[in-house]
Amino acid sequence: MSSATSRTPLIDMVKGLACITIVWHHLAFYGPMSDIAQPLAPELMAWLYDFGRMAVQVFLVVGGYLAAASLAPLGVARFDHAGNAIAKRFVRLVVPYAVALVFTVVVAALVRLWMVHPSVPDEPTLAQLLANALLLQDIVGEDALSAGVWYVAIDFQLFTLSVLVWAGVRALPGVWAQQHGAVLARALIVLGVAASLWFFNRMAGFDMWALYFFGAYGLGMLAYWAVRAPSPHGWLAAIALLGGAALALDYRGRVAVALVTALCLVFALRSARVRSWSEAAPWGPLVRLGQMAYSVFLVHFAVCLLVNAVVGILWPDSPVVNAIGMLLAFVLSLAAGRWLYLRVEQHVPSWSTALRWQASLVGTGLLVTLSSNWA
Repeated sequence: MSSATSRTPLIDMVKGLACITIVWHHLAFYGPMSDIAQPLAPELMAWLYDFGRMAVQVFLVVGGYLAAASLAPLGVARFDHAGNAIAKRFVRLVVPYAVALVFTVVVAALVRLWMVHPSVPDEPTLAQLLANALLLQDIVGEDALSAGVWYVAIDFQLFTLSVLVWAGVRALPGVWAQQHGAVLARALIVLGVAASLWFFNRMAGFDMWALYFFGAYGLGMLAYWAVRAPSPHGWLAAIALLGGAALALDYRGRVAVALVTALCLVFALRSARVRSWSEAAPWGPLVRLGQMAYSVFLVHFAVCLLVNAVVGILWPDSPVVNAIGMLLAFVLSLAAGRWLYLRVEQHVPSWSTALRWQASLVGTGLLVTLSSNWA
């Protein structure tokens, strides 16, 4: 099967649905609008609060699927140089990320003038700004500047780990290693998935490292190879065994979501009817949302924070108005994400652009802190 299956509308539809779930999870999690509106739909609010975060597992599986498609569709490294592949990934991630964080830092500074609430970030410090700019915040113990940005750091770690595995296998000496590189690399991926699902993912202390999440990411890779294989049965058995054993060992809802997502991708994308879907179909808006999901994910917290502050000041006690405010925050998040996608993410970035926006993030954060102290 063609590697074009990696970009069928279904993939973007799945990303779009996951994006919607994450935005509403954060709307339910970060008040005060959700606190006031909660009596109108208590069960829905509780579900979004407790289970909406599971959509991250869908992003992880899809991320692994797309990584396998771009890095090693046949099991061997498709890229020329590991350092270049990693550097390009960092730049593509960090430019829209830094732009969104500059916006978030400014919005948080404004909101702190109007609203006192646990969801409002504190004034940033230099160490915090540098750590966030370099995707190191969780590793060095600094607070994130925005909700969900931990995922960007983990995505970069997972991509880097995958590149290093394939580059390492390709660099092995000997004829045997060259002839069986695809089998060896895939075997290492399977072992990595097993180690993650059966050990590392059960240890909360590892949740700032790629190994904690590699189980879901690797299931996505196995799903891609299952879609491409003449017969998917071996890969399906591996996915079911790895995920089923993990659940039997220690049931985790996040692992169950990742397992179901991987299996559903295989069955759906091996269907000629699904692969023939067009973006022009009725689900076109959802496909387009999936394409800009990263930008929406980056910018939505700042938008939700701003709407929370305005509604909280003007209508602090009205459940209906606060529920409308949540809907407005969702719509504005999509609009802001679309702007970031069209103006920033779609453009091919460079190292100079990345460094400029990282410096802008640090500079903006310091100016916000200094101006607040002077005031």
